[in-house]
Amino acid sequence: MGCGFAKISLFLNVHMTESTPSISGPLADKTIALGVSGSIAAYKSADLTSELRKAGADVHVVMTESATNFISALTMGTLSRNPVLTSFWDEEGWQPGHIELADKIDLFLVAPATAQQVGNYANGLAPDLLGAIYLATKAPVMLAPAMNGKMYEHEAVQRNLEILKGRGVEIIEPVVGELACGYKGIGKLASVSNIAERVLAKLR
Repeated sequence: MGCGFAKISLFLNVHMTESTPSISGPLADKTIALGVSGSIAAYKSADLTSELRKAGADVHVVMTESATNFISALTMGTLSRNPVLTSFWDEEGWQPGHIELADKIDLFLVAPATAQQVGNYANGLAPDLLGAIYLATKAPVMLAPAMNGKMYEHEAVQRNLEILKGRGVEIIEPVVGELACGYKGIGKLASVSNIAERVLAKLR
């Protein structure tokens, strides 16, 4: 079974590096870096990737190590049709892959964005690939936070969000709903359709 899985992984890695058929749609000429951080809402990034692909976007997924505990890089690579970046140490070539990606994208979207990611960006920290891309890119940035409601409403998180808004970062606000922690309140990731609509409005 292990050998069979290895062969499947090799097949996917080889074929994802080949050119894929062009897709028509309102985002057909757009390249999006989709950041996925360590929230249980990370599983929704699979549907979001599919929606953006259907709209014609070239989607490149960048995941934190924590995010891979909720959804696999193999899944995201299969859906995006592009290799997934998960670590500084996985990159090859003379130019770091995350810098190359930061240079070519039309949008940097992080969905879900945890409190830690929001804090990293607000304070100019780059402990992972997402933080490095945020600092390196000149493209517009959109964040869709998802976290416990008490965390979201904390003064520090709200201050960090205001700092980012002041820099032109567009925040796709979370919604009220049942949270994974058992509470009901604000902090649930905005719907995939809402995020996709906001991206479409941003890039059209």
